[in-house]
Amino acid sequence: MNHENKKLPLILDIKGNSLDDGPGIRSVVFFKGCPLSCLWCHNPESQKPGPEIAFDATVCVDCGACRTLCPEQALSKTNPFYVDRNRCTLCFLCTSACPSGALEPMGKPMTVGKILDLILPDKPFFDVSGGGVTLSGGEATMHMDFVSELARELKKEGIHILLETCGRFELSRFLDRLYPYVDTIYFDLKLMDSKAHQRYCGQPNEGILQNFRILAQSMAGDGKTLLPRTPLIPGITDTEENIAAIASFLNSLGIKHGALLPYNPLWQDKLHKMGLEDPFKNHPGLVGFSGKEVLERCRKIWNNAGISCADR
Repeated sequence: MNHENKKLPLILDIKGNSLDDGPGIRSVVFFKGCPLSCLWCHNPESQKPGPEIAFDATVCVDCGACRTLCPEQALSKTNPFYVDRNRCTLCFLCTSACPSGALEPMGKPMTVGKILDLILPDKPFFDVSGGGVTLSGGEATMHMDFVSELARELKKEGIHILLETCGRFELSRFLDRLYPYVDTIYFDLKLMDSKAHQRYCGQPNEGILQNFRILAQSMAGDGKTLLPRTPLIPGITDTEENIAAIASFLNSLGIKHGALLPYNPLWQDKLHKMGLEDPFKNHPGLVGFSGKEVLERCRKIWNNAGISCADR
């Protein structure tokens, strides 16, 4: 990685032809790095802004090439995670030598120009479907200047821009640098109790809620779309108390529509690839997909409070 690349944010993926991250057909840019550390994060590889190595044992062919090349002897079949991340110096010799892709670098630096080169060929699909580009992560606003430049170039092409955010960012800088180019914001409201937010997400929520309040006022006047979203984490965010508190908060701001996101456990497989222990491995409610009854229960609480909701 050269000196210039070190100044660039790391991109985990650019997912084309997406139908799940906003209206129409979209390209989703996944940035690495997030100010929160939600214990159920669906993209645990996106939390740290710096480079990492993932290991997928299911595709490893055990050729031994990586172990031979590793100068730190950080790879071992006796290690349950295979990679000793305390010894690994992220030289990436192992990932270059791996023939199966079992060892993979998480995130690569990209310039704005490179991202545009990958996205712009899909503009005809955006135009006919009412789609566009979604900035996701991780948390795209951690790289405000870079994302501002990217969004400005996309807007020159007439492309709809949607931001998925955890809501923890410096609002004045956001309003100055990124807000002018964003058409829609999907804003996560996970927990209303700040102590619970600190416990499960690593940070208190007062700043997040204040950002939401101000954006709710600004976007209504600017004709932009703000969609609050709540992931339904069993026994944590899907409690009657929390769902009702979010509904009350939305009502206080005159917001009558939000999204409820059913829980899925696919993130747990990713944890092992990143060398992380599952914080909920002994929690039976977090090992399977949530049933329709959970979504309907939470939907009913919102509906009774006057909040209509979608499930994504």
